[in-house]
Amino acid sequence: MNATPGSRSCLYDEAELEALLDAMALQAAELLQGRRRVALIGILRRGAPLADRLSERLVRLHGLAQPLRLDLKVKRYADDLTLLHPETSLIEPPQHAALDLAGWTLLLVDDVLYTGHSLLRVLDYLVRQQPAEIRVAVLADRCAATLPIHADVIGARLQIAPAGIVECHVPPYEPDFRIELLQPQRAA
Repeated sequence: MNATPGSRSCLYDEAELEALLDAMALQAAELLQGRRRVALIGILRRGAPLADRLSERLVRLHGLAQPLRLDLKVKRYADDLTLLHPETSLIEPPQHAALDLAGWTLLLVDDVLYTGHSLLRVLDYLVRQQPAEIRVAVLADRCAATLPIHADVIGARLQIAPAGIVECHVPPYEPDFRIELLQPQRAA
């Protein structure tokens, strides 16, 4: 995609994203088929409402039992991908301390997979819980991970130049459901 510096363009509107979520639910249902104990874990912020939407579709469209829903907060990058924290930090909610996820199938849900740093931190935390398996679902994969991380369920594969900023707008954090590409202004 050729975009002018300083421009903003819509890559996916709400109708297109709803169709992507339906396709993601089908992919996830195939992965989760036959699993008895399933948890969907949203990566806060935007991964949490996406996990809710995906969970609802898994139950309604594919007949899966209502999965356990959890959220984890991970901090590393700002929305413009500038480094905020030198190390990726994960904040464990106090109610998770007593959770026993041993033997569970976990599906992590996030909005964008870019370098993989945040996802790697979450995987490191969850592996210690001894789940049967961990899978990853992302609304958008930038196809630029710098770590050996991949998503099993992908809504859109975006091959965007490193300077481009992919913004996922997900209610309730934004009023509209869309993915936009922002091309930063070039320095004069």
